[in-house]
Order: sequence, then structure tokens, then C-alpha cells
Amino acid sequence: MTFGDLDPSKYPGERLGLPESGSGSVARAGRRIAAIFVDWGSAMLISILFAPFDSPQYTWVTPLVFGVLQVAFIPTIGGSLGHRLLGMQLAPLAGGWVGVRRPIVRTVLLLLVIPALVWDSDQRGFHDKVAGTVLIRR
Repeated sequence: MTFGDLDPSKYPGERLGLPESGSGSVARAGRRIAAIFVDWGSAMLISILFAPFDSPQYTWVTPLVFGVLQVAFIPTIGGSLGHRLLGMQLAPLAGGWVGVRRPIVRTVLLLLVIPALVWDSDQRGFHDKVAGTVLIRR
């Protein structure tokens, strides 16, 4: 059975030319969710340095710190702290260096939350599709 002109994928990443498992395969949901908890938690801890936990400022400082960490670490170390701790890296579909524009676009959409909840058959969130990236296992 086909959907439009495309045959269904046998596994996430097949259409992207990625392996089914191991290094270079699409990072699965469990790792991704654990990584976002690590990243958000580190942003919360850093935010306490700028605003007390129970202050109204803390509610907007945390997403700002999260965004800065994402945009700083993705181009420099290949992923966020959570990505790297859980054995993942962000790669551009076109190959090469991820650059600065892709992490900015990806992070802005990620902070909107809804694009991260919309996934395709390759388990890429809308934020990754728009940025032209894929989160892979190292």
C-alpha cells in the first residue's frame, strides 16, 4: 500500500539514506525526550543565577537561556548538552557543518513546542524538517 507516490518506509531514516540502527541512524524518541529534559533542566539551573526561582522573571529567563544554550552548542559541539550526553548529534541533511542559521531556526520552532510534537515517518519533528536537519546517533 502506498501513500501518494511514496512507498512506506521500512524504518525511520530509510528515505534519508540513513542506516536502520547503530551510528548514523535516526535517534529514537526515548533519547530525544531524555535529552530535552537534560537541556531544559540545565537551563533552569542556569536561570536561577539571573532570577529567583519564584519570580515572574524566571518564567521568561529559562526559555531564553535554553535558546542560547541550543544556539551556542549545536554549531560548536554538534548538539546540545543533552544530545551529546545521550549519544546523539544534529546533522544537516545536505551534509557538512550545521552552521548557525539552522540551530536558530530549529530552536525558535522548538520553543513554540507544537512543531516538536509533529513528526514524520522518519521521526523528524517539524522543527528539524524546516531547519533541514536530522538528529542521529553517534
